[in-house]
Amino acid sequence: MSRHFLNLADAGGDALAAMLNDALERKEARKTWPKGKVDPDTPLSDHVLAMIFEKSSTRTRVSFDIAIRQLGGTSLVMDSGSMQLGRGESIADTAKVLSRMCDAIMIRTDDHAKIEDLAANASVPVINGLTDLSHPCQIVADLLTLIEHGKSLPGLEIAWLGDSNNVLNSIVEAAGLMKLNVRIGSPEGYDPDQRFISQAQAEGANITLYRNAMEAAAGADVIVADTWMSMGQAHADEKIDAMMPFQVNDVIMEQAKPDAVFLHCLPAHRGEEVMPSVIDGPQSLVWDEAENRIHAQKSVLRWAFGQI
Repeated sequence: MSRHFLNLADAGGDALAAMLNDALERKEARKTWPKGKVDPDTPLSDHVLAMIFEKSSTRTRVSFDIAIRQLGGTSLVMDSGSMQLGRGESIADTAKVLSRMCDAIMIRTDDHAKIEDLAANASVPVINGLTDLSHPCQIVADLLTLIEHGKSLPGLEIAWLGDSNNVLNSIVEAAGLMKLNVRIGSPEGYDPDQRFISQAQAEGANITLYRNAMEAAAGADVIVADTWMSMGQAHADEKIDAMMPFQVNDVIMEQAKPDAVFLHCLPAHRGEEVMPSVIDGPQSLVWDEAENRIHAQKSVLRWAFGQI
């Protein structure tokens, strides 16, 4: 049995909880091992993961590569410019060919419609490594990081400050599945995707939009930020000016709970969305968060192959 992982809802809350438990156990079991050591049960032995990158990547590329290796498989890394995909071959044809040659496909791309087309034509699991709509693998790693640091998910107050983007969409989706509450601090003109908001609210999550960063951060358990300029987007002074009141700095962190933590999916632009004193400070979990991409994606891969 194989499953696609395009958004968190493809798995659902129970499966997401099972993935998090699996990731915690597997990470703990290999705590002192070198990164290249294979898990003893080799659950994906002899499996090949095709990884397609239409956007540049550090964490997604390395973490998926290490994840499949630790599970006993291998990876094949491709960018669209070196494939026939970059010369006009259709997504559908690419999906059919890779399904004959590989056991799963991970793609990091711009338009979410591309990954939907890929999944519709693939006979192997397709995993979202990032699209303009969502970033589900990142949020699995984020939730794993919070649990590791003693945060109970139901009722957790998460404050998002800045641009409403694909990462926020997946946080909101997680809120509905795991009963989180999300406080969105964002300027006018940069509102979140109402489709994700409505679905999360229907599932019982409290999603609140604020135009004031201090109000959004007040009493939060977690403060989350992301770069204001999406990959490939031209640097826009107007947007930077609109976002500056939502910068995460020491004053903002002081509005949150005393034991609040800071998350950022990276890469970060210190002095824009976050100040160095926060991202490099004691409340920051960004390095654990980055490492946990490996452990989270191992469990996503196992779920995609019907092992969870």
